[in-house]
Amino acid sequence: MSNAAARTRNPTAWAAFWVGLAGLILMPIPLFIGLILGGGLSLVAAVLVVIALLKGLARSGKGIAPVVFAAIFVLLTWGGISIGGGTIW
Repeated sequence: MSNAAARTRNPTAWAAFWVGLAGLILMPIPLFIGLILGGGLSLVAAVLVVIALLKGLARSGKGIAPVVFAAIFVLLTWGGISIGGGTIW
C-alpha cells in the first residue's frame, strides 16, 4: 500500500458508518431493548461522526461520504426514538 492510499483513508468514518447503521437497525426492537441498544450505539456513532468529520476536514475532505451517511443514520435513529421507537413498537 502506498503512502497516498494510506493517507486518504479515514477508518473512523467507516467505524461511525457501521456503528450508526447498527444503531438504526436495532432501534425498532420493542420493550426498551431498542432504546438501550440503538440509542447507545447512536450516541457512540455521534461521537465518532464528530471525530471523523474533523479528521476528514483536516485531510481536505477525504472520507467525508461515510461520515455524512453515519450522521443521517444517527439522526434517523434519534428521530425514531423520539416518536416511540424502541419503547412501544
